[in-house]
Amino acid sequence: MTLTPTIPSLRQSILSLGEIILSAAGNELQITEKSSARDLVTRYDRLVQERLVADISESVPGAQFVSEEMADRGDLSAEDTFIIDPIDGTTNFIHKMGNCAISVAWYKSGKPFYGAVYDPAANEFFEAKAGEGAYLNGKPIHVSDAPLKNSIVLFGTAPYNPELGDLTFSLVRRIFGKCQDVRRMGSAALDICHVACGRAGLYFEATLSPWDYAAASLILRESGGSFVDFSGKEIALSLEKTSVIAGNKDIIAESGIITDI
Repeated sequence: MTLTPTIPSLRQSILSLGEIILSAAGNELQITEKSSARDLVTRYDRLVQERLVADISESVPGAQFVSEEMADRGDLSAEDTFIIDPIDGTTNFIHKMGNCAISVAWYKSGKPFYGAVYDPAANEFFEAKAGEGAYLNGKPIHVSDAPLKNSIVLFGTAPYNPELGDLTFSLVRRIFGKCQDVRRMGSAALDICHVACGRAGLYFEATLSPWDYAAASLILRESGGSFVDFSGKEIALSLEKTSVIAGNKDIIAESGIITDI
């Protein structure tokens, strides 16, 4: 991967903030409800976001930001826009279950340029630069070519939108009969990365926000995967929520999600 001077400093910032997340065990998390008891934020979400914004602003003057914990969100078409989820999988983090990640995507003039998803508990750093492949801890990764019957399927429950529960679980029931097994892990960014590196064959969720998928979708596509909505349309980043299916083209077609909706 060819590196601009900013990418190594961005990596280092993300890695150092991972240490802060790991140090949170036993500390006061200062949990606050947002829209519901399922939609939570901790002081560590805010701290990681603040540090990332400060570090990136120093390296990329004039950068715009879009983040889950930010009320005023930047312009996705700006020369440099960073889409951040400071802790993707906050509920896992609160319950000390691991499987949460720092997710940072760098878009240049509306196009994906670089994405990083870091799981500090597993010490796994997924990243991709547009046109240069996807990597896990510096080693190239690729989506699985296995058929659905030999694959694990990951899914999200769209917990902030409980009205989508019937749709979600009807799809899970159908796919459960076609695949090896299903998993609900709790971090969309990591789920997509697990598909990108071939651990799982498929991931789907009825609705996601841009910070949930911006970085991971670039990693997935650079690993040879497809990233589409429930209608089968390729997903372009926007501030609107979208349904998501991630996998290789064959397994997406085999799953029947698109035709079943």
